[in-house]
Amino acid sequence: MKFLPTQLIIFLRNKPDRRNLKLLFKFLAVLLGLVLVFTVIFHLLMLREGKTYSWITGFYWTLTVMSTLGFGDITFQSDAGRFFSIVVLLSGMVFLLILFPFTFINFFYSPWMKAQEHARVPRQLPAHTNGHVVLTRYGAVTEALIKKLEQFKYPYVVLVPDLAEGLRLQELGVQVMLGDLDDPETYSRVQVEKAALVATTSTDVINTNVAFTVRSVSNQVSILSTCSFEASEDILSLAGSNHVLRLGEIMGLFLARRASGGDACSHEIGRFGRLQIAEAAVAGTPLVGSTLQETKLREQIGVSVVGVWERGNFKAAQPDTPITQTTVLVLAGSDDQIEKYNHTYRVEKKMNHPVIIIGGGRVGRATGKALAGRQLDYRIVEKAPERVKDDPRYILGDAAEISILKQAGIDTSPCVIITTHDDDVNVYLTVYCRRLRPDIQVITRSTLERNLATMHRAGADFVMSYASMGANTIFNLLKRSDILMVAEGLDLLKVKVPAQLAGYTIAQSSIRKETGCTLIAIRNGEAMQINPEPNTILPAAAEIILIGTVEAENKFLNMYGAK
Repeated sequence: MKFLPTQLIIFLRNKPDRRNLKLLFKFLAVLLGLVLVFTVIFHLLMLREGKTYSWITGFYWTLTVMSTLGFGDITFQSDAGRFFSIVVLLSGMVFLLILFPFTFINFFYSPWMKAQEHARVPRQLPAHTNGHVVLTRYGAVTEALIKKLEQFKYPYVVLVPDLAEGLRLQELGVQVMLGDLDDPETYSRVQVEKAALVATTSTDVINTNVAFTVRSVSNQVSILSTCSFEASEDILSLAGSNHVLRLGEIMGLFLARRASGGDACSHEIGRFGRLQIAEAAVAGTPLVGSTLQETKLREQIGVSVVGVWERGNFKAAQPDTPITQTTVLVLAGSDDQIEKYNHTYRVEKKMNHPVIIIGGGRVGRATGKALAGRQLDYRIVEKAPERVKDDPRYILGDAAEISILKQAGIDTSPCVIITTHDDDVNVYLTVYCRRLRPDIQVITRSTLERNLATMHRAGADFVMSYASMGANTIFNLLKRSDILMVAEGLDLLKVKVPAQLAGYTIAQSSIRKETGCTLIAIRNGEAMQINPEPNTILPAAAEIILIGTVEAENKFLNMYGAK
């Protein structure tokens, strides 16, 4: 019943519904008039037959005959009376059994049910709403982003122009609001001037329209837009976007960074002030074959190894963690410390065979560009002729054909990167390449988060989720001061030193042992101590920066109640 006023407002606001309601009332008035006329005629005919009945009885007789109930307790004896009964019966069949149900359903019941549906999907956010994220499309990237927003208690709303889509998303537990994306009134009703971010992830044309419309309502709100084409970047910026992301380019960079070969230098994946987080593939370095404890990176270089990626799975760093050819180290340190690592373990290795990229779309081309930046040769296999450039590095053909893969160099290539947007195709190609070359490095793109485990089972050494990558990038642009997502499932968290740990040393706190998080920096005022020693005391007024998985961070927050 709490929706009844809203339903009435929506119902009466619609002009066609108001017109239909008037027609229904007119029909009911005609029906009532007909019943009264039949009641009067009933009394006149009964008087001719010498019988007298009350007006209530006459009304009762008329309704029982019109509704075809016909109890038979009151009957006419004359032919005129019986003829009148037939007229009343036929009129009732037409009006009550045919016209009335049709009119009621079409003019009242159906519009009322539609008003109920509209009432379920709000058309306006409460006036006190603030600090929320406004999303203009529900897709793979925003689905992953919503999970992260909910995890960190960030309010959000998805704008939907279609009622059916709004109802569907509402059934999934998504917060939605009904409104046209090109209507300034929609953004006024969504309280956009008090929003933390507007993220529009549709086509370049729609994103431009959204940015322009939002900017006409608010000059202050931050607008993030994704785009597919380089030419759209300037247009989106001119339309009012503060951040323009080419997710395909970013994805290509991430995939290329994981390809084995080249100089084995680290690559920055996140930063908290002077604290840098970097990834470093160790293939070909003297580190291979050692345990983390044996490398003595902390003592000799100054960097902390906070975790390792092994075949796409992140593991917290332990002293006995082995380092293999496929290991990727996650390092934390200052710029000088990271540079010292690069200088020490840079491997000048000439790649004699090109990396194979399957898929010549935006992600595939971006991957090739990033590989070229690392001075690595590559071959792009693409079956769509319109995507194949006049370049010897492009090969026209289907990667499912062994002859095409052999032409690309599958027998000698050190790595194959699969970049198509179809997850089913990527699983198939991953299995295929793994069977052809058990020793080759296989890097696979996954569009949806839920397919990550399937890709790994298929034989991929590393899988990058397009949805998670995009969600992490957007989340970080919210510029929260206490959280930074640096990789798939790996976050930096800044919290005040919990009261339970103040005055204890890092070793005594057992943060890593108890929660799985690694303490990598202490900030006391403007001073930041990166990779502090285990005997460093945790000051009560300081902040600590932790790195770990989502599960580890949740465990820390649950244990110490830090926010």
